Amino acid sequence: MTSEVVISLTGFASPCTLSLMKLSISETRRRLPELVRRVRKNAEAKVEITVRDEVVAELRPAQSRPEPGAAAKKLLGLMHKLPKRRGVKTNVSGRVKDYLYGSAGAKR
Repeated sequence: MTSEVVISLTGFASPCTLSLMKLSISETRRRLPELVRRVRKNAEAKVEITVRDEVVAELRPAQSRPEPGAAAKKLLGLMHKLPKRRGVKTNVSGRVKDYLYGSAGAKR
């Protein structure tokens, strides 16, 4: 089995800043430690792993996770931006067909 390496450079990048690399699975197995180091150094690097010239997997840097509670903090911030009085309350569940289908839908 011949292993084919396709390297694509973005713009006028130097050879050490690879953005995309396509390797067969056997070549990836052989060079895995080197590929992991390359992906760790360059946040834009990506290695596509192929089986019979079909891309089946991708090796790229892990995305940073948000800090715990970040979503709750954003929701609280949005809630504080809402106006305190929202106007007249309406009974949506009592007239759900009117809201979904208009006045013609209620007569069905």
